[in-house]
Amino acid sequence: MKNKVRTYIEHEIGLQANALVHVAVSGGADSTALLLIMRELGYRVHALHCNFHLRGEESDRDQAFVEELCRQQDVPLSVRHFRTEAVAKECGISIEMAARDLRYEWFREVGDCIAVAHHREDQAETLLLNLLRGTGLRGLSAMQPRHDGIIRPLLCVSREEILAYLEQRGQSFVTDSTNSERVALRNRLRLDFMPLLRDMNPFAVEHLCRACDNVRRSLPYYIKGIEAAFTELGVTADAFPLNALLQKGEARTLLHEWLLGKGFNSTQEQEMLWAEKSEVGKKWQSRSHIVLRDRKALLLVPEKKDIVRMPVLKEEQVSCIGETGPDIAYFDADLLAAPIEMRPVCKGDAFVPFGMKGRKLISDYLTDRKLSRLEKREQFVATCGEDIIWLIGHRSDNRYRVTDRTSRILKLTCEWSQTNP
Repeated sequence: MKNKVRTYIEHEIGLQANALVHVAVSGGADSTALLLIMRELGYRVHALHCNFHLRGEESDRDQAFVEELCRQQDVPLSVRHFRTEAVAKECGISIEMAARDLRYEWFREVGDCIAVAHHREDQAETLLLNLLRGTGLRGLSAMQPRHDGIIRPLLCVSREEILAYLEQRGQSFVTDSTNSERVALRNRLRLDFMPLLRDMNPFAVEHLCRACDNVRRSLPYYIKGIEAAFTELGVTADAFPLNALLQKGEARTLLHEWLLGKGFNSTQEQEMLWAEKSEVGKKWQSRSHIVLRDRKALLLVPEKKDIVRMPVLKEEQVSCIGETGPDIAYFDADLLAAPIEMRPVCKGDAFVPFGMKGRKLISDYLTDRKLSRLEKREQFVATCGEDIIWLIGHRSDNRYRVTDRTSRILKLTCEWSQTNP
């Protein structure tokens, strides 16, 4: 088994000799074997253990086992404790999803080259899970040997080979009692469906993993095709032109790839396919992003729930007009008979843009400047009494402009800050 893993690392992962590898160790058979074999292969190993505090004394038992194992192997160990149930409740997600998110969030903090102990049966189960969820082509490749700092050296070996390796070494391990419960879908696949599949085909796991490898090796060519189609149709990271939705069968694939990793579900994607017939302003929202139906495109922006961009106005009396820019405006101070205040743009707001004589709705002015609905939401105005004197970042009001008759000039400067609501 050691030689098989060494070859797999050389060809599929590409680790340098004596590289530092952080190994995620739960204490189970798979991660225990991974820790031992990476050490045997000559890598500098640092163990990571997550205590999710979900199984009472059993969670503490696992931590104690990992601590003793690392002491015996002379391997440094870092332990992280998590309030998993509380996080799941706060975020409105399952405990399994919360544990996964917390685990990988910590791994990202640690840095590159985090080794996890997924093996061939895990790969086959992942493919089946992805199929049940209606995956795209990327999901058919299941787990990657190396991706986003995570490496999987044991994807080349089976669970049976892992257990044989530990038995040969005389190495004990702990067992998670929840692995025998049929609550999680993966457990039901492992306990009920996979034995049936092996009865039908003893090589089922091997063939499923081979299919994953075949798709994975085809992905670079698929991605090049997607990128070429995006360029041809004018699709960018934040805009999907409505004309791209007219590409018949290709549109669903292109839209799915554009939204990849943004948290939108298949129902939302299906609705977006008909966006050309929906009203301007229709919005779809995931946990992390918003898609808005604009005049000529679907617009994608992060949902900034924790940060609000706010303008701060500074007033200054000056003798003449100096530097200019979108965040600087000058006014005849004698015409400003009330305190200057600031607020977001509201429906029905109007002003007289600098250089013009007639009033214009701010919504129309922003439309003329081709701002999207999402950009319009972030606009602010400066007011004096009932009048808008400045559409901040754009134009001041012509009625309050500086003229030859102006004796006192007020300079307003806008500085943007970020605050937590």
